[in-house]
Amino acid sequence: MNVLIVGAGGQIGTELVPHLQKIYGEDNIIAADLRPEVVSRLSGGSRAIMLDALDMKAYTEVVKENKINRIYNLVALLSATGEKNPLLAWNINMGALLNSLEIAKEFNCSVFTPSSIGAFGKDTPHVKTPQDTVMRPNTMYGVCKVSGELLSDYYYSRYGVDTRSVRFPGIISNGCLPGGGTTDYAVEVFYEVLKSGEYTCPIPENTYMDMLYMPDALNACTQLMDADPSKLVHRNSFNVTAMSFSPKELFSSIEKRVNGAKFKYEIDPVKDQISSSWPDSLDDSCAREEWGWKPVWDMESMVDDMLTAIAAKLK
Repeated sequence: MNVLIVGAGGQIGTELVPHLQKIYGEDNIIAADLRPEVVSRLSGGSRAIMLDALDMKAYTEVVKENKINRIYNLVALLSATGEKNPLLAWNINMGALLNSLEIAKEFNCSVFTPSSIGAFGKDTPHVKTPQDTVMRPNTMYGVCKVSGELLSDYYYSRYGVDTRSVRFPGIISNGCLPGGGTTDYAVEVFYEVLKSGEYTCPIPENTYMDMLYMPDALNACTQLMDADPSKLVHRNSFNVTAMSFSPKELFSSIEKRVNGAKFKYEIDPVKDQISSSWPDSLDDSCAREEWGWKPVWDMESMVDDMLTAIAAKLK
């Protein structure tokens, strides 16, 4: 198995690289990113190259020369960042996906392109959101994710490309900081509370959103791609989740462990609008039935682990 991860320097990619190395071997994983400083960081423990996923010629050469079997396409501008420049978000998110799909068609690669709860919208049922439901997002990020799911399904049904994906909720990680997502508060709070004892949240206190701790997210990436294709009714894209909480509930859990921690709210209207349109909770029964999805981490165990890891990091 020769694996290429494009957009490897982001929140998921940074931790997916070593995760895949443990499974398939260091020499079989190539981490690619556009930014030289990120490539330099990744090259410390992996085969890392500089690659612009929008450069079709260069992308094709990398896949051809390294006999790539599987592509993890993680290139994306996230929700809040994408709203600042919607056209750029469309060009990057869809350009990288189309290149990945065309290359996969030519070289018989499987492709994983994560979708998101951002694919849903205000008309979607918000509680236990079904696998198959109304998807009318109100952000360019969400529009790209819905389009990506449809394109991936099209390349599977039209050309036989082995495309698979999950709809990630918010990802919580003690590795790489997130970059411009609506659920970023659930990571930022741990750093700020341990550094200054307080945190100002941009999301209303009673806004529920689904979350996933990074170890579970990494397992979702690999378990789905290794699953028996004959058992997959769905492909693009599976609901996955592990926990649903509001800022108020998360902060209450942190307060029990960090004496004197203080929290206040200064609502970001863009993030408020986005978060209120997303599901409160997801129904992930199809993922559980079709490929054995079973998360390990809940909110309390995640909080314990995050506080320990971030405290060690800050020291």
